[in-house]
Amino acid sequence: MHTTLTQPPPERPELPDGADPQPRWPAWYAPAAFGVGLVITFVAVAIVAAATGTTSSDDNSATFTVVATLLQSLAFLGAAILFASFTSPPKAWHFGLKRVPFWPTVGWASLGMVSFYVFSAIYTVAVHPDAKQKVTEELGAGKGTFGMIAAGAMVICVAPVAEELFFRGFFFRALRTRFTLFAAAGIDGLVFGVIHYDFSGTKLLLILPPLAYLGFMFCLVYERTGSLFPTIALHAFNNTIAFGAQAHAWEVSAVLGPLMIGAVCLVSRYAVPAGRRSPPEARGMIPVR
Repeated sequence: MHTTLTQPPPERPELPDGADPQPRWPAWYAPAAFGVGLVITFVAVAIVAAATGTTSSDDNSATFTVVATLLQSLAFLGAAILFASFTSPPKAWHFGLKRVPFWPTVGWASLGMVSFYVFSAIYTVAVHPDAKQKVTEELGAGKGTFGMIAAGAMVICVAPVAEELFFRGFFFRALRTRFTLFAAAGIDGLVFGVIHYDFSGTKLLLILPPLAYLGFMFCLVYERTGSLFPTIALHAFNNTIAFGAQAHAWEVSAVLGPLMIGAVCLVSRYAVPAGRRSPPEARGMIPVR
């Protein structure tokens, strides 16, 4: 017994033969990639605006906003891939695109979503925020059927994929190499909330806490499940409800929402190869510190 207690701890389990180690991106990659993404977005949007002569007061400003939003998504994804390549050639599973057990994942995702709605309900009762986001209007949700569908596609389909790949798949993962779970999730949530703030009025500051908590919760779900697919589905679900309520376009939400969530489930189940079980570090689930 004495010999056992005085022996050094065992070595960390090795990865299965043929398995690639999970890259550990330095924490500074997170703010650096965020800054590069912003710069690329501003430059790309400025070029498009100059080439088309579009201003915010033009009739086609909604189309311009859709294009600008798409450029922003591509810019941040490009920045994430660029910085990830500094460590090792990026692969989809590095960003959390992994297959995981279905029902346990549904359980953790449901728990996270319920906690968000409980937080939002308590916050609404306590603060009575009377501000609302204007994203759906700026994307053209009130400009006919085509504008409504285009806005819905951006909010329900494009945004969840792009934002989860960057904010949880890369930004949060990089922060976790240095910070504790709750510190990394808190930073991620705060930045996620700020990026959705349009600076059009001080009252909109009231909606930042729920947005920040939403990003915080997504980080916890990702950490617990080890996969980005549940957070993409949750993000799409939340945006489906928000779009239907804000744009009064429940018919669009009723079509795009289930299609998007169903597509995420199908891709995670059939298009992603199942990996062999490996230590937490290899699954992107670094133990809580």
